[in-house]
Amino acid sequence: MLTCYLTCFYVIFAIVHGPLALLINGSNGWNLVGFINMAAFLKSQNKRLIGGILAALGGTTAVYTFTPQVETFFGSSADAATVKKIEEGYAKLNGPEGKKCKSLLKKHLTKDVMDKLKYKKTKLGATLYDCIRSGIYNLDAGVGVYAPDAESYRTFSPLFDKIIEDYHGFSPSQKQPPVDLGEGKIHEFPPLDPKGKYIKSTRIRCGRSLAGYPFNPCLTKENYLEMEKKVKRAFDSFTDKDLKGKYYPLDGMTKETQDKLIADHFLFKEGDRHLQAANACNFWPKGRGIYHNNDKTFLIWVNEEDHMRIISMQEGSDVGQVLERLIRGVKSIEKVVPFSRDERLGWLTFCPTNLGSTVRASVHIKLPKLTARKKEFEAMCERLNLQVRGIHGEHSESEGGVYDISNKARLGLSEYQAVKQMYDGVKALIAAEEKL
Repeated sequence: MLTCYLTCFYVIFAIVHGPLALLINGSNGWNLVGFINMAAFLKSQNKRLIGGILAALGGTTAVYTFTPQVETFFGSSADAATVKKIEEGYAKLNGPEGKKCKSLLKKHLTKDVMDKLKYKKTKLGATLYDCIRSGIYNLDAGVGVYAPDAESYRTFSPLFDKIIEDYHGFSPSQKQPPVDLGEGKIHEFPPLDPKGKYIKSTRIRCGRSLAGYPFNPCLTKENYLEMEKKVKRAFDSFTDKDLKGKYYPLDGMTKETQDKLIADHFLFKEGDRHLQAANACNFWPKGRGIYHNNDKTFLIWVNEEDHMRIISMQEGSDVGQVLERLIRGVKSIEKVVPFSRDERLGWLTFCPTNLGSTVRASVHIKLPKLTARKKEFEAMCERLNLQVRGIHGEHSESEGGVYDISNKARLGLSEYQAVKQMYDGVKALIAAEEKL
C-alpha cells in the first residue's frame, strides 16, 4: 500500500511540475525524468502498478504509448511497431483471409495468449512476431511457427507448449528421454523389402544445433562464418574411411560443382517460402555448404534450416546399415563440436516439429494398390504415426506414385524409438499392400 501511495505521489508531482520533471516526445514514447533515480525501488515492484496509474491519468492511449518503456525498463520488450504487426497478424489469421487456414498457429494463438506474449522479447531480441511471421505469410502452413533462438521456447512457452503438445502429444510436464541412438540394436532392423519390390531408398537424418549459437533469424554474418569453420574442422577429423569426403561451400561455388551436386540431388537451394518468411535465409549463401563422403551415402547440410542436418542414405531398404553409419558420423562430429540440448525438449532445432530426437527416418516407397485408396492409405498412416509427403521434401507432391514416408513423432521418444516407429509402420504398410 505504501508503494502505491509513494508512486502516485511521484507521478502527480511530475505532472504538477511540468517540464522540470516530465520530458515529453522521447524517441520511443514518454520518458519520466527521475525514473532512473528510483530504479532500485521500483524494479522490485509490480510494473502493472505504473500501468494502472497511467490509465487513470491518460486513459488507454497513455498505457499503450508508455507500456514499451515500462517493459524495457523492467526487462526486454517488443516495440510498438512490432506489437502492431503481431496484432495485425492475429487479425489476418482470424479474418476473411484466414478462413481456410488450419495451422496449429491459428489454433493456439488465442487473444489471451497473444496479449500475454506480444510485448515479450528474448535477450537476443527475438519477439513473438519473429516466431509467427512465417505462419502469417503462409496461411497454408501446417504448423506456422519457428523459434528464432533457444530462449524463445521458454519466453513464448504459452504458445510453443500448446503447439508442441498438439503436434507431438508431449505435455509441458513431460521430459525427453535420455539419448539412445540405437547402438547395439542394429540387428533389429534387417532390410524391410529384401526383394526390392516396393522400397527405392532409405534415409535417416537428424538435426543438430551448435551450442552457444542462436537459430537462423538471430545469427550474424560472423556467426555463420565461425560456425562453418568449426564444422569443417569436425569433418577433417573423420577417421572412418566411409565417412571421409569433401566439403563444398555454397559461397563462390562454381557452375560445374553446382551441376554435379544437383545431379546427385545433394544441393539445397535458398529456403522455400516458409523459411524465407521466417527470416531463415539471412546473409545467404555465407556460411552455408554441403559435405558428402566419397561413397555419397553420408551427407551433411550446413546452415540450411538447422545448423546441421546429418544424413545417412542408400539405395534399397537396409535400415540397420543406414542407421549404423549415421551413429558413427554423429558421434565423430560431437567429439569436436558440442551440440545444444535442453533437459526437457532434447536436441534443440529451429522448427518445433523436429525437437527431441530430431530423427526423421524415411523410405521412398511405391505402394500402387494401397495408395489408389487414398483415404484408406492416409488414415492408416495416421494410425501408425507416419508422415507422408512427396519425394522432393516438405510441401511437395508424390511423383510417379512414389511417396516419402517417415516417422511423424520426434519428441518424447528416443532416437532408436523414432527409427523403430518408421520401421514398424512401413512394415505394416507393405503387409497391407500385399493383402490387396
